[in-house]
Amino acid sequence: MSTTRTRPRPAATATRRARTTSRDERIAARAAHPSPSEREAAGQAARAAVPPEWHAAFTAAPDRRDPVEVMIEQSVSRVPELVPVRHGRMLVSPFAFFRGAAAVMAGDLAQTPDSGLEVQVCGDAHLVNFGLFASPERRLMFDLNDFDETHPGPWEWDVKRLAASLEIAGRQNGLSAKQRRGVQLATVRRYQQAMTGFAGMRELDVWYARADVEELREMMAGQLKKSQLAALDKTITKAHGRDSRRALGRLCGEVDGHHRILADPPLIVPVSDLLPDQPRAFLDGELRTLIARYGSTLTADRRAMLGSFDFVDLARKVVGVGSVGTRCWIALMFGRDGDDPLFLQIKEAQTSVVADYGGVRTGHYNHQGERVVRGQRLMQATGDPFLGWETADGIDGQRRHFYVRQLADWKGSVDVPKMVPAGLSMYGELCGWTLARAHARTGDRIAIAAYLGGDDPAFAEAIAAFSAAYADQNDKDHAALEAAVRDGRLEAVSGV
Repeated sequence: MSTTRTRPRPAATATRRARTTSRDERIAARAAHPSPSEREAAGQAARAAVPPEWHAAFTAAPDRRDPVEVMIEQSVSRVPELVPVRHGRMLVSPFAFFRGAAAVMAGDLAQTPDSGLEVQVCGDAHLVNFGLFASPERRLMFDLNDFDETHPGPWEWDVKRLAASLEIAGRQNGLSAKQRRGVQLATVRRYQQAMTGFAGMRELDVWYARADVEELREMMAGQLKKSQLAALDKTITKAHGRDSRRALGRLCGEVDGHHRILADPPLIVPVSDLLPDQPRAFLDGELRTLIARYGSTLTADRRAMLGSFDFVDLARKVVGVGSVGTRCWIALMFGRDGDDPLFLQIKEAQTSVVADYGGVRTGHYNHQGERVVRGQRLMQATGDPFLGWETADGIDGQRRHFYVRQLADWKGSVDVPKMVPAGLSMYGELCGWTLARAHARTGDRIAIAAYLGGDDPAFAEAIAAFSAAYADQNDKDHAALEAAVRDGRLEAVSGV
């Protein structure tokens, strides 16, 4: 019998290689998915390196950029005739200034401590950027609803911006320092409790968690006074009435036998007024092509749904506070007949302030509209079926990125000036839970919960102190804007 060793048969070699590969993949998978105890240890290590108490301090850096210069820099890429409208809206109050100053705060937050634990952040998580909207299943939901600045970043940034907005709103509404501190503690403790709860949940349960408004109403009914419950019901009813049919009645009229978006300059300017020398048929053809191209970013079923509507008209529309001056369009479309409208909002997407001022850590995006859409899909519990992105050449010939969503679909928001201490506190808690749920989906919820320390109040107390200090800085920045307008450094148009 020969003692010569033979080479393994090819099948045996392949099997052995497959087994080796499988073993290597399992080892790599364990490294990529550490155990809950390892993730908890990472959070505790971060807590030791950056104690929660460190978040309390805020002092403007010696080389802090002039907030007016930040606004001037942002104005360069915006529609020139709309920039004074933005300044005028930010002049209204310190809270209005804060809403438009996400870039200013991002620069400040970049100088503050963070745990090193990243999530997909909203980037502009002030209290008005939470609200009501319809899910595709026709349920009224509460969630974050503005993602222009979304980007991977430190989870603390969103918590600090939310808390600061509550402090500033509380001052505007005449709440005492004690009352404002109570709102802060309730909000941040709710975030902390929610994160602890999400840390113990299975993955799918975290992704299925959502704030259904009807369910929330039933849960809160026993805690609310009759007047508060009536106010909530009024908000819900208003939200149900905000849809494309309502927008059709408010924004459109009949011109030469056709539905058209009516001009209300500078807030609404039809594309035919902006490009009067372009034949209508040519404009319509170009815009239909753009909308069809955007449809390629939707899933097949939603692309088919979009295909059921025909383009009718387009207009530039001013929206919000911080977004004023960026290019925002509304497109009117019809389905089966003139009583079946759909309004799409086509909004310019620029680089996130988190990337601009906080430094890009991860998540580089070549298309800013795609960045917004992917961030929104990650953070929202349920999304707009028409959410997509597109690239288009502007009237000035510049190529820009856009994202697309429905203009109106059961949209609702709080009336900040009317919120009393109990209402502001309850609303803050709801925002805190919602923000924790969004962060738990995209970051290491177990590590963040360990960093927060269970029931330890240190982080909440630190954020309350930070918010008071930052609100003082915001008052100074608002005053700087007022001075810049008085001195003629900036132009502002009020009441628009």
